[in-house]
Amino acid sequence: MDTTEISVISMAARRKEEIVEKLFFLCAVLSVFATIGIVIVLLVESLGFFQEVSFVEFLTGKKWSPLLTPQSFGVLPLINGTLIITLGAALVALPLGLASALYMSEYADPRIRRITKPLLEILAGIPTVVYGYFALTFITPNIIKHLYPAANYFNAASASIVVGIMILPMVASLSEDAMRAVPNSLREGAYALGATRLEVSTRVVLPAALSGVLASFILALSRAIGETMAVTIAAGMTPKLTLNPFESIQTMTAYIVQVSLGDTPSGSIEYQSIFAVGLVLFAMTLLMNMASYQIRKRFREVYE
Repeated sequence: MDTTEISVISMAARRKEEIVEKLFFLCAVLSVFATIGIVIVLLVESLGFFQEVSFVEFLTGKKWSPLLTPQSFGVLPLINGTLIITLGAALVALPLGLASALYMSEYADPRIRRITKPLLEILAGIPTVVYGYFALTFITPNIIKHLYPAANYFNAASASIVVGIMILPMVASLSEDAMRAVPNSLREGAYALGATRLEVSTRVVLPAALSGVLASFILALSRAIGETMAVTIAAGMTPKLTLNPFESIQTMTAYIVQVSLGDTPSGSIEYQSIFAVGLVLFAMTLLMNMASYQIRKRFREVYE
């Protein structure tokens, strides 16, 4: 192969690289513009809502009844319901998911891991409607009602359990990937110093993979905050400011579904309220992602 042929091949390879680079850049720009477009729509529609409703009343009001007369637009009951579901799901998914990840990464035989991980990830592929009806027909009558007979048929506890089961594969899979990425030299060094398998798992591997583990927690909780159908079916649609997990509540996403599927006319105050609620939901998710970035950055500095 002469110099000319090598030069032609090199030029063709550079052109391909330039095309691929521009394609990736275009994808990144489209993603940014999509996010900007969503924010603009939320802000524009919410601006019309806040021209009719006081911003202070919206954030501090304790009653939410935009579809009834007299109307009330205090979003605290919806935020309360969303946080109850998210915290309940975290109590289910985070410890179980982390324990599953530790088992698959540090304890499981490779053959068992090849079977266990795909089976666990199947949970992520089940439609959320199925989770909702599972909570309604099995968890509430067979578990919640036996533990607390006075519980409402629609309640936050059953919704929290199914949402926790729903996000568990995300915690387990991403955390296990982060732990598997830890160099074996760290494990071997700890074993050489006389550490047990539990000590290696919890004091060496987990701290080294903490950045990825925390990222899996944040992604899972963001999924829990944005879950719609399961909580709508299981928890009901009663906006209520309560800390009792056995009562019916309503989340922000459930309210958006309620109005979106109804006969609410476009441009009305009720219609614009879903954008105001969506803006609050967007702000909560954004703050979580910013907090997770700072936490991951801090732990990377500590363990790198």
